[in-house]
Amino acid sequence: MDQLISEYASTSEDSDDQAILKRSKQDKASTQITKRPKIDLAPEVNLADQRLSDAVYTRPTDTEITFNIPYEDLSQPVTGPSNPFSTRVMNQNVLTGHVEEQSYSEIAFKTQQRTFASFGYARDPTLLENVTGGSEFVGDVQRAIEMNGATIYDPVPKKNGPARLPKGDPAVLEGANAYQGPWAGYHGESIGTPVGPPEGAIRTRAEPAQQSKNQVEVGQETTTFHGQSEYDYQGRTYMHVPLDLDVNLLSEPGTQECFIPKRCIHTWSGHTKGVSAIRLFPNSAHLLLSCSLDSKIKIWDVYHDRRCLRTYIGHNKAVRDVCFSRDGRRFLSASYDKYIKLWDTETGQCIKAFTTGKLPYVVKFNPDEDKQNIFLAGCSDKKIVQFDINTGEVTQEYDQHLGAVNTITFVDENRRFVTTSDDKTLRAWEFDIPVVIKYIAEPHMHSMPAVTLHPNKKWLACQSLDNQIVVYGAKDRFRLHRKKRFTGHLVAGYACQVNFSPDGRFIMSGDSEGNMCYWDWKTCKLLKKYKTHEMVVIGCEWHPHETSKVVTCSWDGLIKLWD
Repeated sequence: MDQLISEYASTSEDSDDQAILKRSKQDKASTQITKRPKIDLAPEVNLADQRLSDAVYTRPTDTEITFNIPYEDLSQPVTGPSNPFSTRVMNQNVLTGHVEEQSYSEIAFKTQQRTFASFGYARDPTLLENVTGGSEFVGDVQRAIEMNGATIYDPVPKKNGPARLPKGDPAVLEGANAYQGPWAGYHGESIGTPVGPPEGAIRTRAEPAQQSKNQVEVGQETTTFHGQSEYDYQGRTYMHVPLDLDVNLLSEPGTQECFIPKRCIHTWSGHTKGVSAIRLFPNSAHLLLSCSLDSKIKIWDVYHDRRCLRTYIGHNKAVRDVCFSRDGRRFLSASYDKYIKLWDTETGQCIKAFTTGKLPYVVKFNPDEDKQNIFLAGCSDKKIVQFDINTGEVTQEYDQHLGAVNTITFVDENRRFVTTSDDKTLRAWEFDIPVVIKYIAEPHMHSMPAVTLHPNKKWLACQSLDNQIVVYGAKDRFRLHRKKRFTGHLVAGYACQVNFSPDGRFIMSGDSEGNMCYWDWKTCKLLKKYKTHEMVVIGCEWHPHETSKVVTCSWDGLIKLWD
């Protein structure tokens, strides 16, 4: 029995060993026949710059970094996936579209900017070669090649200038070969040669200067009436408010709803040069006063024949500003001949002339009925001067500004007034007290050469020279209203007047391209913009009783009526 078991076991083990040996031989044969290629999933990469493999990349939106980053890595460009063939519309992050962020350090930009201002060329910021010139510079490429692309921080090749004079012999003190040393000049210099007008051309003090034929002295002012008769059949002049119209010119302004005008219905052309300011007659607005760069002032009829009624001639240079009195019977004119003159509106007589020896930029009557003998003038010597018409003397000076005064606006029931200046500040004053009660000067502020009070007497609209209209409160605090900001026009460099509709719903302004812009006061949305003049629209007035009539003036010498 044991023998049978042992034989059985040995027989089975032998057969298993043979099967395993046979299977191994078959596997070896198969591996020799089919060889698989070796695949390396992580090939070796030879980097040109070993620092790139050690750089630590961060996201531009990170606000905290928990480890120290080298300066070179901080100035690395912003990288990331980009798909130029994407059809998805990009978000508009500027007014004209989408601006992509570029890697251009501040010091590199300042260097190229100053290089362009000094030498006239700079490196192309796109870092791409131009198709036509094939140069990496913009501006004066020829000079860039001559200077080998040097910036303001690089040594500039010296030019071959005039030859230096010989230093002379140290032993000779005077004469032809005298010692000059380091003080020797250059050939062609004119140092020591007297200069000036030739003899005989200098006018002696006793000889009087010849007066120009058009020169107007104080007291020699003239006026011209252009109508057929100064009086009508009832003995009334053009100062009388017409009653034969469809509109009531004696009503309260702002009681009717206003609308934006659409077309020009009349053009006044009488000035030979640009018109600098226009003013409608107080309360009734049936007359229009204009001053021009041709040194003349004219008054026009807004209704009936719409012609020029009278011309006031009394200034030697361009007239900058005009201002009616409360009843309109008199007006002030400020000119570049340094004179402020008071005129009678009806007769054209010059009543008085005032001057401080400085240029008056703005004049303003005190709106109070019992103070119509007082007016303020902002001058080029940084002062606001207060005149008394009865005595002709200066009764007060407000001297706090650091630049020429541009505007004067009365607020708070005429107890205070606000002034703006070229020093980019806004200051509020108590009337007749030369102390500033509010001083506003921010780094982001620009000069504001035109200011208008809202019909509700609560807000001041200021034309800022960074192409926007900003709004300040007209009450005690005079704070900036950050939600009121009107943009869409170009006024940089021009004192374009701002104005409101009588009901306060719209605000309007001209711009430097001859356009008129109208915004909604509540939403600050630009409602309409259209071409009105060929040159800058410097002034605009909304008729107080008409719902959609606006008068504009421009430096093209024209005054237009829109409806």
